[in-house]
Amino acid sequence: MSLKNSLFAASAAALIAGGAYAADSLTIAIVNNGHMINMQKVAEAYTAETGVALNWVALEEGVLREQVTSDTATGGGQYDIINIGMQEAPIWGAAGWIEPLNFGADYDMDDILPAIRAGLSHEGTMYAAPFYGESSMVMYRKDLTDAAGVTVRDNDSWANIKGAAAAMHDPDNGVYGACLRGKPGWGDNMAFITTVVNSFGGAWFDSDMRPTIDSAAWHEAISFYVDLLGNYGPPGSEGNSFNEILALYNEGKCGMWIDATIAASFLEVDGVAYAQSPNARNPVGANWLGLSSNSHSGFDLCLS
Repeated sequence: MSLKNSLFAASAAALIAGGAYAADSLTIAIVNNGHMINMQKVAEAYTAETGVALNWVALEEGVLREQVTSDTATGGGQYDIINIGMQEAPIWGAAGWIEPLNFGADYDMDDILPAIRAGLSHEGTMYAAPFYGESSMVMYRKDLTDAAGVTVRDNDSWANIKGAAAAMHDPDNGVYGACLRGKPGWGDNMAFITTVVNSFGGAWFDSDMRPTIDSAAWHEAISFYVDLLGNYGPPGSEGNSFNEILALYNEGKCGMWIDATIAASFLEVDGVAYAQSPNARNPVGANWLGLSSNSHSGFDLCLS
């Protein structure tokens, strides 16, 4: 397996603990995005070689997390392969919910980016095989910024991002300055909001693991997010996550979108330019390192 032809984003597969290792069919739970559709096409070669039928269950991000967490924690057995991320893999591996992956000599572990490999491991053991990994970035319409006389820079200030969104915002002509995730959920708007909070110097917990969501940094970050999306986002933003905004962007309705780097491979509108994620005062910035991975009982499929 080579990541050289993959995006710097990660999708991983995990093996369900106690699953059957020989089967005529495997049921696979995946998130309903374009790269998971690509995985289905690639996996057709596995069925042709082994005769094992693959039953795909594509779910929205929030529904996938809820169903997979419940099924895996209770040993329900509804799925053989599950599409999970960097947060779940080491925790679920340590809990014994998913199986460790034992890689053969033909699988080049050094070909996996170190941060992704570490994110899917617990105490040096990997519990999921990456399909793609991702960071986050700004995707903006350079034709619109040029026309408005504004510039978007790498690691730009949030103030400048807001100014660029305001300059491009033209709702009368169906163009909205900033399209951002507004749908509630950990894999939806909270993925973006967490990076905004981090960039303002906030965090979920302090060094003593006490919640800090009542801090000044959280208040400033959330107020900024609500103001930006409320004033310059499309109507109905409370229902928008990755797939909805991708559709809006390709319809020419978004001036800018701050989201997963994997989105770039699906953008079809002309004039798109890219910049590193904005920042307020955190030297680390406002990026995420996300990963979609698979874990299950059909281990050879994960590695194919």
